[in-house]
Amino acid sequence: MISAVLITSPDLIGDWTPPLFLTATCILTIALYLRGFSLLRRTRPTFSSLRAASFCAGILVLWLALASPLEELADTVLTAHMIEHLLLMSAVPPLVLIGWPVVPMLRGLPLWLRRSLVHPLLRSRLIRAVLHWLDSPLVAWLLMNATLLLWHLPKAYDFALEHEGWHDFEHICFLATSLGFWWILLRPWPATARSASWGFLAYLLSADFVNTGLSATLAFIGHPVYAYYLNHTNPLGMDPLMDQQVGASIMWVFGSMAFLLPALVLAARMLSGGSRDERKSSQLYEREPARIVRDLKNP
Repeated sequence: MISAVLITSPDLIGDWTPPLFLTATCILTIALYLRGFSLLRRTRPTFSSLRAASFCAGILVLWLALASPLEELADTVLTAHMIEHLLLMSAVPPLVLIGWPVVPMLRGLPLWLRRSLVHPLLRSRLIRAVLHWLDSPLVAWLLMNATLLLWHLPKAYDFALEHEGWHDFEHICFLATSLGFWWILLRPWPATARSASWGFLAYLLSADFVNTGLSATLAFIGHPVYAYYLNHTNPLGMDPLMDQQVGASIMWVFGSMAFLLPALVLAARMLSGGSRDERKSSQLYEREPARIVRDLKNP
């Protein structure tokens, strides 16, 4: 619906132009990844091109969420804002992580930068301790779901919309904590693989419970929750309550799908005993993280 409105009513987006910094950052990120991917393929020719495609798709979705006309519309339409959050939390992170971005991104950096900055940072005890702490299912789950709930409190939500800097920070929080959440499940190389367990099923289903609770509250509460939209004209012609209900419904349905579909796949794999071929394939890429860090100093 929103895409159709943008196409047929260009006046809704006014004098929109792509934000230079974010657009350039997305282009540079893809360029660094593809450079590292090309270098990596010289020694690991089986590193799938589909992973590169997934990473690039994730960055494109990120651009669509934050730099396309959707971002302009999200300033006055709650439904568009919820779609934006959904893309940041449920689409971008899995796509990026399926691309196994760590090694290609590091290899894509100039050698002098890897030697002078990245290598010392990754050898830092403090940095390694923080990364180890973040690599905990409980921590990742709490960070993402607490971020989701706190930023959807009425005062925090309205404050972010009224202050551009805080709005950008809100988006960073959503993206960063969601990357951590999906990292636990996808374990992109060179992260140590973890065997599928029923605990990961609970990890997904409990996250869906939080999403469902928030979405249902917004859908059925019966009055507009966010005062910001009462003071701004909705360019789609929806009253604030209808806008809230539509946005909550999208968040509910598609947000739940993002958790439940992987949960079904995970349950099927566990019930079938897992895939021997997948285990063998993952073993080909198992490599001690410390060795990856040492290799950053090599051309």
